[in-house]
Amino acid sequence: MSQNAEPASSTHIEESEENAITTSGIARVIPAAKLDKFACFKWIALAINDFKNAKLISFTYGLIFTLIPIGIFFLVEASGWYLVIFPAMISFMLLGPYLAAGLYDVSWQFEKKHKPSLRHSLKAMSRNAVNEWAFGVLLMVLMIFWLRVASIIHALYPSYLEPTFVNIWPFLVLGTVVGAGFSALVFFISAFTQPILLERKVDLATAVLTSMNAVWKNKTACFIWGAVILFSVFLGFITFFVAFIVIMPLLGYATWHGYIETIHTKRKRKFE
Repeated sequence: MSQNAEPASSTHIEESEENAITTSGIARVIPAAKLDKFACFKWIALAINDFKNAKLISFTYGLIFTLIPIGIFFLVEASGWYLVIFPAMISFMLLGPYLAAGLYDVSWQFEKKHKPSLRHSLKAMSRNAVNEWAFGVLLMVLMIFWLRVASIIHALYPSYLEPTFVNIWPFLVLGTVVGAGFSALVFFISAFTQPILLERKVDLATAVLTSMNAVWKNKTACFIWGAVILFSVFLGFITFFVAFIVIMPLLGYATWHGYIETIHTKRKRKFE
């Protein structure tokens, strides 16, 4: 079995024990490394290698991530609520980090020099089940809240107007701005949360605060990473989600490698 050429954990990064969040009063914050601003492209290179080495598993997860938004699209279209199609897609993005746990497990197995399997990856969410399900509930609450806001925006649209671009563009702009705010919030709390819960037996508050600390400490690097994610999702949209078959597994694998490089451990990881 072929292996990753170089795990993210072996790269040279600037080590710093200083946290952006020093005293939370809620939970401890695991220290984060200071990243190179273009670190995400290294993660993507490693993700491509993982995809090549686990094609069947990757395509299986990619198909799941493709069918979900397609299903959402047709359900929303059938309801006639055209203005909530985009918010519904944002909801899918909110749930993405939770659903990607199986992909993180694939990269983790490669780094431990094990052969990944679909069955093993599906069990990934049971390692820290209580906190992982709590994280899923947190994302669901955010999704429901955003959909309620989207419904309010939709209610503001005059029913007597035809749903043409000229008529709906102000509402689309408003929905996009609000959606961008929700997406930024979700990125802060979820960028590294699920990989932390997957690898470590920590509580949800610790994982979320650690993720927020890491993103804030590496604002430029994470902004670029967030822009890559946004562009990737855009590519998925313009291909009617077909590109997600490849894009979503790559983003999942890259997220795991980003976590390995970013979040410190008390002892050096041994993947053998």
